[in-house]
Amino acid sequence: MKAKIASLMLAAAVSLTAMSAAAADKVTLQLKWVTQAQFAGYYVAKDKGFYKEEGLDVDIKPGGPDIAPPQVLAGGGADVIVDWMPSALATREKGVPLVNIAQPFKKSGMMLTCLKETGIAKPADFKGKTLGVWFFGNEYPFLSWMAHLGIKTDGSADGVKVLKQGFNVDPLLQKQAACISTMTYNEYWQVIDAGIKPDQLVTFKYEDEGVATLEDGLYVLEDKLKDPAFKEKMVKFVRASMKGWKWAEANPDAAAGIVLENDASGAQTEKHQKRMMGEVAKLTAGSKGALDVADYERTVKTLLGGGSDPVITKAPSGAYTLDITNAALK
Repeated sequence: MKAKIASLMLAAAVSLTAMSAAAADKVTLQLKWVTQAQFAGYYVAKDKGFYKEEGLDVDIKPGGPDIAPPQVLAGGGADVIVDWMPSALATREKGVPLVNIAQPFKKSGMMLTCLKETGIAKPADFKGKTLGVWFFGNEYPFLSWMAHLGIKTDGSADGVKVLKQGFNVDPLLQKQAACISTMTYNEYWQVIDAGIKPDQLVTFKYEDEGVATLEDGLYVLEDKLKDPAFKEKMVKFVRASMKGWKWAEANPDAAAGIVLENDASGAQTEKHQKRMMGEVAKLTAGSKGALDVADYERTVKTLLGGGSDPVITKAPSGAYTLDITNAALK
């Protein structure tokens, strides 16, 4: 009799678990890049059960060099993506209606890292030099910066030669470029780990140059926001994600460990991820997840000031909503 009761109780528990799993709202998140501490908040939210507490079953899809998050979103492969605002606004102007629903990153981590031996000490010294630039949507902040400086990117004597940089630091190490694109939390440290000392480098942070644009925001398709059920799902997703981000800020080493546990490639190292998380925490600090409209307007102004070839040709309309964060953070 006892065995039969135990069996029934086990069956009931399994049934309840199955019903709970079935009831959970599925959300697919497409990251901008591979599994690393840049996205720690989302992995923490999943690992710590913050998504589960909101009734969500979240699938986090890593990115890579051949993955364009806006294309994945437009093709129905994700519900929400992580993207940089320059890429998102340019994509919107081209006909894919991306909308920013939250902005976990308050500051930009992008910079140019240059070899001091090239004689570069200030932005005016870029003229006549070869600069490594990421493309696939990451070139927009750079092009806007050069336009603001009045420096052509056509390789002319008074301009700069643009080297399409792969997602590595080889052009600097091999001296194919005087400067390369780096992030404060990633590639800069790859240069250091390769044996180049900090005093052999000169860095120019976009944030310090007054041309910083917003990075790592959360975007969805505009039409989706017409569905109340989808909006509610995004409210829950943003609330849990920001809980994950604040936990990661407060526990950087532990957050890095969670990222490593989710790195199926095995390519990341504990040293690099802990260091990355420490730097990323500086960029998310001060953000509760809501987009600062002043930061948005600064980004738009920067992108419009692209000279004869601006990133966007007119101020966007409807490119962001505060509805999701207003509901998530109240």
